[in-house]
Amino acid sequence: MNPPTPHPDHKPRPFIDLMVSIIIPSVILMKFSGDEHLGSVNALLLGLAFPLGWGLFELIRYQKKNFIAVLGMVSVGLTGGIGLLEIDAQWLAVKEAAVPAIIGLAVLISTKTKYPLIRTLLYNPKVLDVHKIQEVLKSNNHEKEFDKRLLNATYFFSLTFLFSSIMNYVLARWIVTSPSGTQAFNEELGRMTLLSYPMIAIPSTVMMMFIFYYLWRTIRRLTGFTLEEVVAPHLQVEQEQSDDK
Repeated sequence: MNPPTPHPDHKPRPFIDLMVSIIIPSVILMKFSGDEHLGSVNALLLGLAFPLGWGLFELIRYQKKNFIAVLGMVSVGLTGGIGLLEIDAQWLAVKEAAVPAIIGLAVLISTKTKYPLIRTLLYNPKVLDVHKIQEVLKSNNHEKEFDKRLLNATYFFSLTFLFSSIMNYVLARWIVTSPSGTQAFNEELGRMTLLSYPMIAIPSTVMMMFIFYYLWRTIRRLTGFTLEEVVAPHLQVEQEQSDDK
C-alpha cells in the first residue's frame, strides 16, 4: 500500500495574492464593464472569478480547509450574487462589514474552547518552536502568566477585525452608491476593492505585527529566549539555506 502523498507546504506569496485578489479584479471591473467591452455582467463574473478561483486553488492544492479561507470565498460569492441579482447596493456594505465581524466574533468565542484561534494563526509550530517555549514556561512556573498574556493578544486580535468591519462598511457606503448590476456599480466595486488595500489591509497588517511583537516580548521576558531562538526549526533551516546562497 502506497503512503499518502504529502501536501506541499504553503508559502506566503503576497505579490501574487495582491495581483490576483485585488489589482486584476479591480482593473477588470473599472475598465472593462462598459457595453463596448465585456458588459457589466461578464465583467463582474470575470473579475470575481480571479479571487474565487485563487481561493479554490489554495484550498485544494494546500488543503487550507480553515474557517477564514472558506468565509472569504463565501464573501466573494455573495458579492457576485448582489451584483447579478441586482440587490440593493446597501447590502454590499452590510456584507462587507459582516464578514470580518463574524471572524472577530469567532476569535472571541474561541477563547472559551481548547483551540483559541490565536494559537492557530500566530502561536503555532509553523511560526514558533512552541514545544521549546512551553518547556521553559513550565520549568519557570510561568504558564499561567503566559496564558493570560496570550488571552490579551487574542482580544487585540479580535479588535483588528472590528476595525476591518467598521472600515469595510464605511468604504462600501462611501464608494458604492450606484444600483447593482450596472456598469457604474462594477466600477465603484473595483475602486472599493483597490482602496481597501491601503485603507484596511495595510493598517490591519500593522496591527498584526504589533500583536506578534507583544507576543514575542512576552516570550522574551518569561523565557529569556531571543526571537532567533524560538523561531520554528524549519524556518531557521530555510533562513540558513537562503544565507548560504
